[in-house]
Amino acid sequence: MLKNDEIRIRDPFILPVASEQTYYLFGTTDDNVWEGTATGFDVYTSKDLTNWDGPYPAYRPYKNFWADRHFWAPEVYFYQGRYYMFASFKSEDRCRGTQVLVADKPVGPFTLLTDDPVTPKDWECLDGTLYIDELDNPWMIFCHEWLQIEDGTICAIPLSSCLSKASGEPVTLFSASNAKWTRGDKNYVTDGPYLYKNSQGVLLMLWSSIGDNGYAIGISRSTTGSILGPWDHDETPLFGENGGHGMLFRSFQDELLLTIHSPNRSPNERPVLFSVKEESGTLVLGEQR
Repeated sequence: MLKNDEIRIRDPFILPVASEQTYYLFGTTDDNVWEGTATGFDVYTSKDLTNWDGPYPAYRPYKNFWADRHFWAPEVYFYQGRYYMFASFKSEDRCRGTQVLVADKPVGPFTLLTDDPVTPKDWECLDGTLYIDELDNPWMIFCHEWLQIEDGTICAIPLSSCLSKASGEPVTLFSASNAKWTRGDKNYVTDGPYLYKNSQGVLLMLWSSIGDNGYAIGISRSTTGSILGPWDHDETPLFGENGGHGMLFRSFQDELLLTIHSPNRSPNERPVLFSVKEESGTLVLGEQR
């Protein structure tokens, strides 16, 4: 068994599976997260969010897979009877992109749904996340990377019902510099979007950038309830110092929880959990678990 402070992971994503009363922890798990040949994605399992079994291999690339580096930020969703992973990949001669994988069990093994990413092939993209709109149409929300466009953006692209391809053109929702809490010269980061509809039906988005005290998580909200916005932004971050790439989930005791990685320095990243409350139309951070 491992404790949270013994697991090195970036971009943590926790999938609760109620039928098993088990939590599955995914994330960027390669030791060589920034350089060198990537290995794949591992998964950990827990009954209590404190003691973890694993790691177990959730995905390993086949021999001629197009990407060989930067295997980042896997997110796993149960959709139409199967488990779908959204993850980002990169090679020297191809743009970073988010691709969809599939498995029959949450532990995997995951295999590629198609041979290529869903994100535009000539865009440097990362951190795709799944959103199902009010008409049950799937979307991928992702980042168009600041490395290519300087002021990073959050974008949305409609997906086919089988999640295997885009069914329309990407739409830019907002730029990182639109939020007052982000900091940059001409380079503004967008990372890790995650969608959450609160108890009043307001559509919120968590996303990460650089704030006054380093890597941070902010909150934005759609003024129309639609994924296409327009989007307003909280003036101060939800989490403001040396941690980010967050997502929300409910425990088996129906407690709303946030998981992030912190600190944001390799190789010291660890999964950190906080309780979260809805308050005055936004989210308020509670105690660390």
